[in-house]
Amino acid sequence: MSGPWISAVIPAYNEESGIAAAVAALAAWLDAQGRPYEVIVVDNASEDGTVEALSPLVDGSRVKLLRNDENRGKGYSVRRGMLAATGELRLHCDADCVPCLPSLSRMLELIADADLVAGSRLAPDAQVGRRQPLRRRIVGRSFVELCRLLLREPTHDLFCGFKLWRGAAAEAVYSRTRLDGWTFDAESLAMAHALGYRVVETGIVWNEREGSRLSMARVLLPVVRELLEARRHVRDEAERQRRRSPLVPEPVDPRP
Repeated sequence: MSGPWISAVIPAYNEESGIAAAVAALAAWLDAQGRPYEVIVVDNASEDGTVEALSPLVDGSRVKLLRNDENRGKGYSVRRGMLAATGELRLHCDADCVPCLPSLSRMLELIADADLVAGSRLAPDAQVGRRQPLRRRIVGRSFVELCRLLLREPTHDLFCGFKLWRGAAAEAVYSRTRLDGWTFDAESLAMAHALGYRVVETGIVWNEREGSRLSMARVLLPVVRELLEARRHVRDEAERQRRRSPLVPEPVDPRP
């Protein structure tokens, strides 16, 4: 029996208020495509009723739940889900990604000639609804530009939680990445480029959540150190891969 056409991986932490609706909406969209799929929610040791809210939807087949034994970070959760998935395609979909679903059809078209389609809130064709205050946007953009500079990463929106991967590319990248925290997206993009995968960035429909309370002043130095170490690791992995053999993209039929 062949595996599913697409696997959707949703990292979740304290999402009791919306996780059931998000999973139901995503499953309904995938049901409408008429091809086998799986939705994998990775619960990062939530302290609220996230797991209980999901229970009526989890059937172990189309909707699955993986539970971390302790809070291990968003990057760990996405990596765990991606490597547990079996779909020809793998969608990283944050718990608030339901507004992005209208963009998935276009991403499925683009994946025919790419290995990773990265959703972007910064591309000219993006449709961003509710936005964070201007000051936070300026600080956030400056931080992203610093991360891009450290990793020499051409993708503009590093941390958008809506990315579509070919299964082979997702496995090759996530089996090599190390970052467990929220900066994992930057490392995974850099790894994909370093391994020679084709990355396309496309604008998506997006609504910002309530503004983050993250203090850039507190995280700046740790993140710089983390990303510099990630850059070295990415280079080492790319060199090891070159010594073995070049990666050859596998064909995939993205059509519903």
